[in-house]
Amino acid sequence: MSLERAINWAPGLLAVVILALAPLIFSDFYLSAVITKALWLGIAAVSLIFLAGYAGMVSLGQVALYGVAGFTFANLVVADGGSKVGLNPWVATLLGLVAAVAVGLFLGAIASRSYGIYFLMITLAFAVLIYYFFAQVTDLSGFGGVNNVQTPALIGNPLQDPAPLFYIALVASVVAYALLRYVSRAPLGLGFQGVRDDPSRMRALGYNVPLQRTVAFGLGALVAALAGVISVWWNTRISPGSIALPQTIDVLVIAVIGGLFRLEGAWVGAFAFVALDNWIRGVDVIGSRFNTVVGLIFLAIVLVSPGGLMGIWESLTDRLRRRFAYESRAATESPPVP
Repeated sequence: MSLERAINWAPGLLAVVILALAPLIFSDFYLSAVITKALWLGIAAVSLIFLAGYAGMVSLGQVALYGVAGFTFANLVVADGGSKVGLNPWVATLLGLVAAVAVGLFLGAIASRSYGIYFLMITLAFAVLIYYFFAQVTDLSGFGGVNNVQTPALIGNPLQDPAPLFYIALVASVVAYALLRYVSRAPLGLGFQGVRDDPSRMRALGYNVPLQRTVAFGLGALVAALAGVISVWWNTRISPGSIALPQTIDVLVIAVIGGLFRLEGAWVGAFAFVALDNWIRGVDVIGSRFNTVVGLIFLAIVLVSPGGLMGIWESLTDRLRRRFAYESRAATESPPVP
């Protein structure tokens, strides 16, 4: 295997091996509170990275969309608070995904004709609207949230045995990444990128630009909805506070820290964020100043590398490739004739 392929594939393969063996390597606490949480937060962040990187739409509504999926699921199964429907958890999962995609397509149809800061503000207004809707409609959100939510039998009790939910979150992460990676290289994804780069020219070529942006937003809603359902399985509850503005900012910070131009950056940023959340909060000097510390780290990464941690990694690997290419050329050149 060439050095370039080793640089490209080795970190990913190493991460897959470590994650596959995570229940044997890490304690139940780290498996649940760090790794599983980072996986579903990465799924939420990758929906934002996909929209920003491939469709040119920086959305602040992804947390609201996964909240729609989460509340739909929680209200359709047996739980304390909310409605009393009591459907099978897998059926409720499917309906939660469908509800979030339907809401995402509706929002996308409204916001698809705006660009830049106007699109950002529309999605932020939508996030605030969804938050206050569930905060005030207690028939759906209960008093203090929907608690003790029934999860599929395959998951069991995530608190006592976190391994099944971890593997489900891992498989969901792989599926979300593979889906978005495939779409980004398919004709549909190339259309998204054309609309991102030059919507006027795409419109002149006969493309329906608002429809393209709406479909992209709907696809992002599907991925965000997957994160929302897994978050309810992980917490066994959901409340309006779960989809408040701080959570929206957290997902944006995760995406930027990891890198807005690479899908892998979603999980890189999520693991960095969750690790900091668990390890820094326990430091006496920092304590409740966690958000300040994360903000400083956020600014430092953006100043050093606008591409986030993935941008720093690409810069290091490019230097390594150039150095290897230089040494290879020097070794193959003929020595000077005396």
